[in-house]
Amino acid sequence: MEHPPVYDRPPLAALSIADLAVLVAELGAPSYRSRQVYAAVNRRAALVPAEVPVLPRGLVVRLAAATGPAATAVAEEQVSADGTTKLLLGLADGRRVETVWIPEGGRRTICVSTQVGCPIGCAFCASGVGGLVRNLAAVEIVEQVLQAIRSRRARPTHLVVMGMGEPLLNLEALAEAVRRWRDPEGLGLSPRRITVSTAATGALVDRLLEEDLGVALAVSLHGPTDETRARLVPTSRPGRVEELVEAATRYARESGRDATVEYVLVAGENDGPADADALVRLLRGRHLHANLIPLNPVGHRPDLAAPSGLEARAFLHRLEAGGLSATLRTRRGADIRAACGQLALERAIGARSPGAPPRG
Repeated sequence: MEHPPVYDRPPLAALSIADLAVLVAELGAPSYRSRQVYAAVNRRAALVPAEVPVLPRGLVVRLAAATGPAATAVAEEQVSADGTTKLLLGLADGRRVETVWIPEGGRRTICVSTQVGCPIGCAFCASGVGGLVRNLAAVEIVEQVLQAIRSRRARPTHLVVMGMGEPLLNLEALAEAVRRWRDPEGLGLSPRRITVSTAATGALVDRLLEEDLGVALAVSLHGPTDETRARLVPTSRPGRVEELVEAATRYARESGRDATVEYVLVAGENDGPADADALVRLLRGRHLHANLIPLNPVGHRPDLAAPSGLEARAFLHRLEAGGLSATLRTRRGADIRAACGQLALERAIGARSPGAPPRG
């Protein structure tokens, strides 16, 4: 597995408020300047010192000499008819990841990636087609939010860590990013408005609980039985469905935060009445909300399709009749291939020469 880039000079967004306090003192400036810089980076999405409006020219020059360029750059931007915006971000080593801005009513949600590629290999997800390339550094995660803010000229109301990669396999960097998002002197977002999604293991969910980040949890289940889940999540193992549901229940109970079960509806695979009944039996009494997501078609699996709207609603109603709390999510950004990894995969394939292997 590759490693994140090593920077000769740190990007401005990589610096914590403690780092900035030390740097500002070394540069001979008053201590309050560190808080001004930190706030400008995390609230106004300033990525270089020249974008911090309150600094005197001399300090801008000294700070610019001590820091490097941003860790990310917008390589491509696509805007859907429904307002969903996908950003393809270039990284310092030439790799690319995706970030998505999702407006819906009064909510403005940013969907963030944590890895280049993904090791999970869900059948309906383009992120894992080339496998896992590397983890993202904390600054590369943080800057995704800043780039989305710059693009849309607005701050988010919610963050979801549901983009490319398995977040809990990069927990150290993710935890650092979450603490930055939570910081009242930075973005100042309530942890209740940050959701981390995982398709991994119960043990990793327990590690997230130990980090005490206060975020909401979403467990990617996609099947009510091990047999069904293994068809859609090939890396799944026997006992994994019950393990994940138990871990989500434990997380909700001990953290006091919401926990949901994500269930991508795939026609003919997991959307029948028997599947709904099995999901009711699995989740009944656990106080876990079921979030149903009609499949966003992906080019590498043309054999997979979303159920019709009527079939999806029938699945929802069957869960509700069984006593579950459930929501059928509206598909967003289908016209710009907003599902995880699609744009990055297409651009990677287009960039390589004929016959060359995928680069991730």
